[in-house]
Amino acid sequence: MDKFLSRKRQREDPSSPPPPSPASRIAAQSTQSGTAAPIATTNNNNNNDYNDDNESTDIKLAVLASLFLDIPQDVLLDTLIANDGSIDATCSALQDHHPSTSKKPRRSTPTAASLSMQSSLSSYRIIPLSSSSSSSSSSSSSSPSPSHQPRPLRTHRGKTLHLYSADDIASSTPCSIIHNFLPPSDANALLLELLEESQTFTRERFQLFDTTVQSPHSTGFYVSTAADQHAQKHEYAYNGNYRTDVRQHTPLLRQVSVKVQDAVNAEIKKRITTHYPGGQKLKYQSPQCWIPNAAFVNCYDGPNESVGYHSDELTYLGPRAVIGSLSLGVTREFRVRRIVPPASDDQDEDNNTTEQQPFLRRADIQGQIAIHLPHNSLLVMHAETQESYKHAITPVPTISPHPLSLNKRINITYRWYRESLHPRHTPRCKCKMPCVLRCVQRKRESVGRYMWMCYAGYAPGKESCGFFQWAEFDDDGEPIWKVNAT
Repeated sequence: MDKFLSRKRQREDPSSPPPPSPASRIAAQSTQSGTAAPIATTNNNNNNDYNDDNESTDIKLAVLASLFLDIPQDVLLDTLIANDGSIDATCSALQDHHPSTSKKPRRSTPTAASLSMQSSLSSYRIIPLSSSSSSSSSSSSSSPSPSHQPRPLRTHRGKTLHLYSADDIASSTPCSIIHNFLPPSDANALLLELLEESQTFTRERFQLFDTTVQSPHSTGFYVSTAADQHAQKHEYAYNGNYRTDVRQHTPLLRQVSVKVQDAVNAEIKKRITTHYPGGQKLKYQSPQCWIPNAAFVNCYDGPNESVGYHSDELTYLGPRAVIGSLSLGVTREFRVRRIVPPASDDQDEDNNTTEQQPFLRRADIQGQIAIHLPHNSLLVMHAETQESYKHAITPVPTISPHPLSLNKRINITYRWYRESLHPRHTPRCKCKMPCVLRCVQRKRESVGRYMWMCYAGYAPGKESCGFFQWAEFDDDGEPIWKVNAT
C-alpha cells in the first residue's frame, strides 16, 4: 500500500530550521484539547527534513484518526491515497470539509454499508484516476471533446461499481449529474414543501402474474395547468387505469421546473457534443427544446423503501426520452445496469460476447453501477437510458439521516409529455384503453424496435386483450401513424 502513497518533495534550504511535522502539530493540538494522540516516529537520516515517505501507512492513519475523531478509517485512507500520502494535504482537505471534527467526542464507527452508500469521496477532493491526468487542461473547458473525456470504468459480474464524481458518471453511465443544483435555501424550502405534500401521497397498485402488488414507495403526480390536470384524469391511462389523484404544480415546484428545463437542455447539448458519434443527436431523439410539463414526486421513507429494476414508460414521452431527476433529503443509491441481448436465444449468457465489445463477457457488461445521489443533486437520464439500461433504487441496511427530512428522500422526476403522443392520437386496444409504448430490449432480431401493446392486464382484476402493433417513428421521434393492428 505504501508504494501508492509516496510523493517526493523538494528539499528545504539546509540553513533553514526543519519544519514541524504534522505529528508534532497534532500532538500539540491534542495536548491543548486534553486528548492523547499517537506520535508518529521518523527515521533518523542524515538530513533533518520531515518527509511523509518515512512513515508507514498505519502510522499516518493513526495520526489522522487522532485528529479527526468522527471520520471513519475508510474515508481517512481514501483521502490519504487521493492526496498522494501527504498528511499535510490530507489534513487540509479533511479540515475544509469537517472544520470542527477534532473538537467532537468520538462516535461509534458507522457500518460499512452506510459508508459505501452515503459517503461521497469526491467531497474530500478525491480526483478519479481516469480524469486526474487531464484535469488541469479540461477544467477551463465546459464542453471537452470526446477525445478528452475520461475513459469509461469497467463493470464486473457480481460487483457494484460505485461512482461519485460528475466526470466518471458521465463517462461510464447514460447519465450526467449536477451537484448543489439549487441555492441551499431554495433546495431546503422545496424539500419542506414536498415533505408536507408527501403525507397524502399514495402507493400504486398493479397486477403481476395474477397477483396484486403495491409499490414499495409512495408517489404524487403533478402537471402544469388545470387543463392538463383534467386531461390526465380522463384521457391518460397508467397501468391499465385512469389516475384519480392528479395535482397542479406547487409554487416552488413550478419555480424550480424553469431552472431544471434550462439545465437539462444544456446537458443534452453537452451530451450530444461530447458523447454521441459525430456530435449528432441519436436516431429518434427529438431536436426540440425539452419542456418539463409533468412530474412524478416519489417519497422513500426509510432505508427499506425502494423501486426495482425497470425502464420508464415511454407512452407519452416517445422514443429516446430524457428525464431530469432532482434528489432532496437523504442520500440514496441510484443503480443502473446495461441491457445486452444474447447473441442467440440458446447461447450461454455468461460466455457469449457482443459485436461491439468482443473481449468482454455479457455478464460483465451488465454489471451494476451505483450513482450516489446526495441532497440537492440533479441527475439527467439521457436519450440512451430507457432503451438500453434499467435502473433502480435498492433497499439499504442503514442510512444517514438528513437534518430536515430525517429518513426520507424526495425525488422529483421531471418529464416532457409530447403533444404528438397525446392519447387522442395513440392506438387503443380492444379493451378501449390507450396502449402502452414499449421498446424491444432482449430479442436480438428486433432489439430497438418500438411496439404498442395492451396494458389493461396490469390493472388489478383485468385481463389483457392481447393487442399488438409495431410503432413507427421518423428520425426525430415523431410518430408515423398506420392502421395495421394484429
